[in-house]
Amino acid sequence: MNETPATLLEFPCDFPIKVMGATRDGFAQAIVEIVLRHAPDFDPASVEMRPSKAGNYLSLTCTLRAKSKPQLDALYRELSGHPWVKIVL
Repeated sequence: MNETPATLLEFPCDFPIKVMGATRDGFAQAIVEIVLRHAPDFDPASVEMRPSKAGNYLSLTCTLRAKSKPQLDALYRELSGHPWVKIVL
């Protein structure tokens, strides 16, 4: 039998997650807190922030040291469920 791996990633690995939402006070802080819950070794100073042209939206790129697929799945679920988050990539 030929088993297909559940993921093409090899863990641990550096994994960037991009989170987009409306520009508002506390958005970046809320996202960093979620990431830290799932990756306690994440460095908040490494977050890359990019406002949209009109400044209505903010994109955050958080690169974390991913340890497993279940860890990433749980992180994506929590980020996607946050009311301020529009897109998680």
